[in-house]
Amino acid sequence: MTVNALTEETSGLLVRLREVPAPKPVITRQREKELTKRQREVLDQLSNLFDSGFAEITMSEIASRVNCSLRTLYEIANSKDELVLIVIDRNLRKVGRTAIEIIDPWMTPLEAIRLYLETATVAVESTTEEFARDLEIVPSAEKLSKDHSDYLVAITRSLLDLAVEREDIANVDTAAVARVVAGLGRDFAHVDVMKDLRSSPKVAADDMLEIIMKGLVLTDRKETSWI
Repeated sequence: MTVNALTEETSGLLVRLREVPAPKPVITRQREKELTKRQREVLDQLSNLFDSGFAEITMSEIASRVNCSLRTLYEIANSKDELVLIVIDRNLRKVGRTAIEIIDPWMTPLEAIRLYLETATVAVESTTEEFARDLEIVPSAEKLSKDHSDYLVAITRSLLDLAVEREDIANVDTAAVARVVAGLGRDFAHVDVMKDLRSSPKVAADDMLEIIMKGLVLTDRKETSWI
């Protein structure tokens, strides 16, 4: 492959990633920049607090648990539901940015998929049963989680399409494969599923990802590891 061809292919990977629209943020980037240091500290504390569940807790209880005033909470969000969504969205976006940034433009599509999804599943690494339960019963929180999961699927499909074009993998239904591999972390983090796993949702998702992706590599390229 010539230098020009390699450069074009590399830039193509980056272009594909940028073309995938990210979920709409709960609060705008500008609004988040306007938060005070104390408000950011409160949001960081809430991330840990909500691990114990968030469906039944009240704003007053939240204020007491994180040692802040109700006014501080309402300056961040207009309601508890909005506060919960801000915390969840903030955490998922932080993980998502790290996952995207870890992709090197010189990686093959399969290498990019592995690193991207393994980094993204950090979002479910420490998921508690209480958090998973409430995520499933609070419609707005469930929808937000699905929106982020759909973004993982879209990124993964885009990279799989590139792998098919490069003939790194068989000409499979990339939409179906992306839905399976990118949804592993979220599926394994469901409260009923977590109880049956022998490992954590992240470890289980990463192990299954490796098995599935290796099975896609074309026979004549099996000798070249994708990891």
